[in-house]
Amino acid sequence: MTAEEVFQQLESLGSEQTRKTYRRHGVLGEMYGVSYANLGALAKKLKRNHPLALALWQSGNHDARMLATMIADPAQLDGKILDTWVADLDSAPLTDAFAKIADDAPDGTKKSAKWRKSKEEWVSSAGWFITAQQAGNPAVADDSLAALLPIIEATIHKAKNRTRYAMNTALISIGLRPGLRQQAIATARAIGKVEVDHGQTSCKTPDAESYILKTVEHREKSRPQQ
Repeated sequence: MTAEEVFQQLESLGSEQTRKTYRRHGVLGEMYGVSYANLGALAKKLKRNHPLALALWQSGNHDARMLATMIADPAQLDGKILDTWVADLDSAPLTDAFAKIADDAPDGTKKSAKWRKSKEEWVSSAGWFITAQQAGNPAVADDSLAALLPIIEATIHKAKNRTRYAMNTALISIGLRPGLRQQAIATARAIGKVEVDHGQTSCKTPDAESYILKTVEHREKSRPQQ
């Protein structure tokens, strides 16, 4: 399927209702309004197609860029492409989708460390979302994540709106590691309530300590009995 054919498909799948939903979530640019379900089905049909992903991203269309994150080859996302894409981020949904694939890129870890320090809201958000994903990777050492807890505690309330949310997400993910749970909970208590403006949505910012404890409890209950 060519890029032109993909755009025709995206346009046919778009709806005003979905566009309204995306606008409430901060998507302001050009879009067709394709649901996540339809984007996922189209991505499954297209399979991995890196050249097409690059063309879709370059278009600037929100739906096309979301689709690009689903079909791009992480192994081919070099540092230059990652820096280009992260600079293009302009909404929470796209930042979240980008972070998921950037985490699998060869330079993802190195870039996330740089992006976390950025003064740009979406760039720093991407960096912290990647950190949240790394916390779920057993190959990532506890020490590297533990070193971030004092940074989160000292800077989260000074950070920009969506960056605060991403940092809180990273704190929760770090706290789900058995070896770091108590440190993360202590950090959450020191931080207190994290205020994030979610705009015209019903989204809420979870309390890190409560979320960690509830998730651990759920996992323990779901664990098969010996």
